[in-house]
Amino acid sequence: GHVTGVQTCALPISSGAHACTLHWNKNNGKIQKGDLLLLDAGIEGNSLYTADITRTLPISGKFSKEQLEIYELVLEAQRAGLQEVKPGNDFMAPNHAAMRILAEGLERLRILPCTAEEALKDENQFYKRYSLHNVSHMLGIDVHDCAQARAENYKYGKLMAGMVLTVEPGLYFQTDDLTVPAKYRGIGIRIEDDIVATEKGFKNLSAHIPSEPKEIESWMRSLWKKSNRRA
Repeated sequence: GHVTGVQTCALPISSGAHACTLHWNKNNGKIQKGDLLLLDAGIEGNSLYTADITRTLPISGKFSKEQLEIYELVLEAQRAGLQEVKPGNDFMAPNHAAMRILAEGLERLRILPCTAEEALKDENQFYKRYSLHNVSHMLGIDVHDCAQARAENYKYGKLMAGMVLTVEPGLYFQTDDLTVPAKYRGIGIRIEDDIVATEKGFKNLSAHIPSEPKEIESWMRSLWKKSNRRA
């Protein structure tokens, strides 16, 4: 497929451990075999409305065992967040659902110093060490539309049909974080889609861009084949 009517496209791109820094923008290093590439595309169309989509791709065409474990956890968290996008729900409902899945996964991986229930308590929020950000912001004529709106109308407001927002959980394991098993350090993964709340639930506006692991791997292998044929 192709995109029409695109006016501008900003692409924060990071590979390997750089993906653990949000919005890494130096983009001057070499991509190493076995790295993951985190591609965050903020697009503005000729209509002046925006999109904001992130995919994390295995450069070699296949996730390693450890990369796949974390990727599938983030994808599960996104699925849980998506189910909470419906009129009448709190704007933060997708975030709460996604963070519960991430915390439970971090407990299974023995990364949390406590149970998921303890980590999720408002006075603790230990999962934030690895998730770094909430999962949603509004989309409109700005990539972070209405960011200056009153909290009671935005962060603490209700979702309504016609609202468009992102759902984008992530996990980021720093290379020097000794609370994380060595095999996971340096892995940074985010999956972001653009979602419109409908009268009965939601519609994923970016669903045609692969996010399932096998689809991602197939996509990357096809890109390598095309590149080799051109070479």
